[in-house]
Amino acid sequence: MRYLSLFLLAFLALLLQTTLFRAFTIGGIIPDLILILVVCHALFKGVYRGTIYGVLCGLLEDLYIGRFIGMNAISKGVTAYVAGRLQGNVFKENIMVGIIGVIGGTLLNFILLFVLSVLSFAKFNLDHSILIKLGYQLLYNTILTVPTYIWFYHSSHSGWLRETEEY
Repeated sequence: MRYLSLFLLAFLALLLQTTLFRAFTIGGIIPDLILILVVCHALFKGVYRGTIYGVLCGLLEDLYIGRFIGMNAISKGVTAYVAGRLQGNVFKENIMVGIIGVIGGTLLNFILLFVLSVLSFAKFNLDHSILIKLGYQLLYNTILTVPTYIWFYHSSHSGWLRETEEY
């Protein structure tokens, strides 16, 4: 049930990201809800589960968008791996862990997608607006991290995503 919930959560996030949040852009930028979920999952579940979830969510995003299959899978997987490495060293009850994790994850994901884009395209247009877009992405992701991290924390401890012990 937990795995189905994680898949449905990722699918819902992707659906909201590509439909509803198109009407609520900040500077023409939509939030990366998939990235927020991946970072939160990796912070709570660790490297192995976080990386697998990151790659699968990135692949879902790539298949849904339909361009350059694998770029989001690689960037979300690496971002989840880095966030998952912090899992045992942070106090997850503090919401600042989620905020800082998502800020760092957004920066890393942005850098990875930028490098993969430069390597994929023969011609790449680089201007100052890319940093402005990064700023808006950081702002939007940080705002949405607060309710997402709180929900994820409670759900991981006593909700849909909790680990059940089988005897």
